[in-house]
Amino acid sequence: MNTAVIPTEQAPQKVKSYGRLDRQIILILDFGSQYSELIARRIRETQVYSEVVSYRTTAEQLRELDPKGIILSGGPNSVYDNYAPHCDPEIWNLGIPILGVCYGMQLMVNQLGGEVLKADRGEYGKSSLYIDDPTDLLTNVEDGTTMWMSHGDSVTKMPPGFELLAHTENTPCAAIADHTKKLYGVQFHPEVVHSLGGSALIRNFVYHICECEPTWTTAAFVEEAIREIRAKVGEKRVLLALSGGVDSSTLAFLMYKAIGDRLTCVFIDQGFMRKLEPERLLKLFKEQFHIPVEYVNARDRFLNALNGVTDPEEKRRRIGHEFIHEFEETSRRLGHFDYLAQGTLYPDVIESADTNADPQTGERVAVKIKSHHNVGGLPKDLRFKLVEPLRKLFKDEVRKVGRSIGLPEEIVQRHPFPGPGLAIRIIGEVTAERLNILRDADLIVRQEINQRGLYHDYWQTFAVLLPIKSVGVMGDQRTYAYPIVLRIVQSEDGMTADWARVPYDVLEAISNRIVNEVKGVNRVVYDITSKPPGTIEWE
Repeated sequence: MNTAVIPTEQAPQKVKSYGRLDRQIILILDFGSQYSELIARRIRETQVYSEVVSYRTTAEQLRELDPKGIILSGGPNSVYDNYAPHCDPEIWNLGIPILGVCYGMQLMVNQLGGEVLKADRGEYGKSSLYIDDPTDLLTNVEDGTTMWMSHGDSVTKMPPGFELLAHTENTPCAAIADHTKKLYGVQFHPEVVHSLGGSALIRNFVYHICECEPTWTTAAFVEEAIREIRAKVGEKRVLLALSGGVDSSTLAFLMYKAIGDRLTCVFIDQGFMRKLEPERLLKLFKEQFHIPVEYVNARDRFLNALNGVTDPEEKRRRIGHEFIHEFEETSRRLGHFDYLAQGTLYPDVIESADTNADPQTGERVAVKIKSHHNVGGLPKDLRFKLVEPLRKLFKDEVRKVGRSIGLPEEIVQRHPFPGPGLAIRIIGEVTAERLNILRDADLIVRQEINQRGLYHDYWQTFAVLLPIKSVGVMGDQRTYAYPIVLRIVQSEDGMTADWARVPYDVLEAISNRIVNEVKGVNRVVYDITSKPPGTIEWE
């Protein structure tokens, strides 16, 4: 199924007038849930555009945006906390269908005259949902289906006009509705994969309640993106940061279709790429894609910039700065450029978000997880204007766009690779020795996975080098060498992930080859941490 997405600016500070294609939109008011962006992604899977905006977006701004529906996300707060985030109460009078999820449901109940209290017993994980009203929101949702719960508060009294739709063993009001006003609330998270009936519920809300049509397609995105690129860039020249991954390659193809020779692709070899990848990238773009690429060898510059640096945020910041400075020098050598094109994605933006605190009330919602070198790592004195057509897309959406505009499967199906490269897969200080060790180990991981036809079974497969040494024995001799951590995960969009249950014989083969073939390594371990609580990358 094609996924429909059109990049737009974030509300609420300035209300954007949507273009001619985006007549249907469902907005998610974000109250700090780790799943807010996942809700948007689930809506997009129905081929209806959705976007996450601040919970501070006013009713008047929402009216101007004219969404077909509104979803209130979950969040970490209790509605009765002093600094609990509240939405504009006038949204209940807009006449727009609203679905409250978890905290969003509790807020709806609280503001409309119901009661929410701390539950005698919280409910976390999988629960069976028993349906009291199988119509409307819960049409075709199987009675007793599994839904994912995560709450310590419960609705103890529904607001006037609301009816009970469903309950669980521990939650009397698991789903409620005011059918007349089209206001709905669910205590569970229908957007997560663990909620088996969640997709049906979301489709009911999108199609039946909000009366949306599945009109958004990848073709519509490409058409709109090209139109917006041309409108923004005009006759100016654009410099593109090419890495060879699916994001920057899709961006290069899209930009080239939009502005042709006014695009200059530059590959900055910062020395943190995987083994043989710079050579492969240049050959591919020159011989197969016929898009010219300017190659810049900056390995020494980047390595020197990280000398003695161990903090991961400082690594990302320095790498981001070096990228921009290198691009500025390259642009002066190649001529004047007004714009810098980047393959920034939605998860990059979300994970780089600073703590959102109101200076007067102390309200806090989103917390920065890590800076991405192309988001939080950019210098304030950046002289380029940015062009980021993929900024609102998830990884799977980028793959669909890339495939639709002719990107070969070799690139489309490539595993995600971080912008800072191996520099954030070496914990602690980055040195030439550690880079060479990690490059050799990482190559073995990829070779073994590829040879067994398992590459497409996993979201990412890679090696991490730890800055510690342990004792080992090789050939009756004592060794004191580094450990390599294997990180292999399965995911749909990178926002959440689970460690992969890789066959033991594959892990054994990888381990044996690494300790026998990579000098400086005597131990291999496997990371069995999901995201959350961990991240996919270690830094």
